[in-house]
Amino acid sequence: MLGEVIGQQHLLGEGMALRLAFESGQPHSCILWGPPGVGKTTIARLMADAFDAQFITISAVLGGVKDIREAVERAESARTGLEAQRTIVFVDEVHRFNKSQQDAFLPHVESGLFTFIGATTENPSFEVNSALLSRAAVYVLQPLAEGDLRQIIERAQGIDAVPPMADAAAGRLIAYADGDARRLLNTLETLAVAAASEQLATVTDDWLLRVLGERMRRYDKGGEQFYDTISALHKSVRGSDPDAALYWFVRMLDGGADPRYMARRFIRMASEDIGLADPRALRMALDAAEVYERLGTPEGELALAECVVYLAVAPKSNAVYKAYNEARAYVKKDGTRPVPMHLRNAPTRLMKALDHGKGYRYAHDEADGFAAGERYLPDGMPDPGFYRPVERGMEIRIADKLRELKKRNDQNS
Repeated sequence: MLGEVIGQQHLLGEGMALRLAFESGQPHSCILWGPPGVGKTTIARLMADAFDAQFITISAVLGGVKDIREAVERAESARTGLEAQRTIVFVDEVHRFNKSQQDAFLPHVESGLFTFIGATTENPSFEVNSALLSRAAVYVLQPLAEGDLRQIIERAQGIDAVPPMADAAAGRLIAYADGDARRLLNTLETLAVAAASEQLATVTDDWLLRVLGERMRRYDKGGEQFYDTISALHKSVRGSDPDAALYWFVRMLDGGADPRYMARRFIRMASEDIGLADPRALRMALDAAEVYERLGTPEGELALAECVVYLAVAPKSNAVYKAYNEARAYVKKDGTRPVPMHLRNAPTRLMKALDHGKGYRYAHDEADGFAAGERYLPDGMPDPGFYRPVERGMEIRIADKLRELKKRNDQNS
């Protein structure tokens, strides 16, 4: 039953998008995008049950055009049988299908032969053909929250599938699951077998650590030590110590941290602590993340190691980070200032007649491509000076240029 689904209440709660789709009585093609173990397959099966539809599953990892052809034949048979029945075709890991395989669904989705549901852990904007994407609603599923995972444990205990559990053990198990219900259920199954063999009455934290092994013993993935370790890594990079950065990076990998999480942290470091002092750092972090996605573990981890060393030795600047935060704070407390007339868009004759864009100086037509003395802030707004480049790396040159441009502006004001 839909009401028994744990998590995804932003989609399945009363009045939410997917709940309304279920209640409409009319299935529609969609893409379910989210990390592993958050209920994509469960929601697809519930949709088939809700609409009394034939449910056909295709794995894009193992399947191909032959499976698509068989699904079309089964859908045609169901539609023309004595008791006509709808069909839902569920494609797991749809991003694994190539363009021609994805295109094979289009005519049947358009004809209404079946409803297409794709599940993906990757951004569908990049991994699903635009033609197919335009015919499907995209629903973003989130990792399960701590309360959701705790509810799964309580349900398992309610049917005596696992023994009682100490609060500390349950907390550690939830942190280990990291929002993935499948990982939690698989671990609960392992614990149940181990507890039964030892005739254990209560699962304690110490026993849990012993059963789950070394990976759980490194650090509590959702606890203080985990965040202390990532903090040490970030501060080592900020402090330009490549050896310390590598040490904490390897410590996190050894403790079971997801390399994809590490890649996301590196992207943040490149933006926050290096910025325009070395713009290549952000590209390096993005490239390292992409290399890991292509190679996986362990080969892809070398690209992440190369990235963390580069970030550590790169010149540092948080000038853009500070400028962005200052600009946000300023806009939040300031009134809504009108756009000056000379900066307004003027696509119609009426707008031009109302002086939209009048007096605007086209910078490319001016000396050195710079309209000295031109003003781009709202009228009456003082120069806020949000961005203050540091005298390190490329920002040395940026600071020199900004000083020269300010001098020219002052001379022509």
